[in-house]
Amino acid sequence: MTRPERPKVPLTGGEREILTSQLDYLRATVAWKSEGLTDDQARLVHLPSELTTVAGLLGHLTLNEWYWFAVVVAGEEDTWEERLKADPDAEFRFAGETPLPRLLADYAKQSERSREIVAARDLDDQVTHNGETFNVRWVLTHMIEETARHAGHFDVLRELTDGLTGE
Repeated sequence: MTRPERPKVPLTGGEREILTSQLDYLRATVAWKSEGLTDDQARLVHLPSELTTVAGLLGHLTLNEWYWFAVVVAGEEDTWEERLKADPDAEFRFAGETPLPRLLADYAKQSERSREIVAARDLDDQVTHNGETFNVRWVLTHMIEETARHAGHFDVLRELTDGLTGE
């Protein structure tokens, strides 16, 4: 599989441009490491945790995109709260039962919604959620860290699945 073109991260842009480009680059890396697998391959368990699969991580990242941008920043209702109280790994389990093309489409759709939410806010805008106050800059930085960490997991899982390597 050839490596798709991923967004360039500017070396000298403004803060918003650099942060959003970095997150978009990582999102594209996650998609690249997931595309081309079968549903069975996306659910292969290579690690002691049966939930750490390509499918499970896609579900987890989609939920995190939604939670941090739609719920925390945009103030939308947290419709997963009860499900996650009952099962802290619910998004992994849900993803394990969802076809890979849908998981990828849901991740792309949620990422686009996250971009729209960030574009409408100033990086210094503050939001309070569950008694804690965040600014949009912190949320963007947190999602860069979250996505980068899991992009590394995707990298390892993909190599273990079919040998695909590359940054």
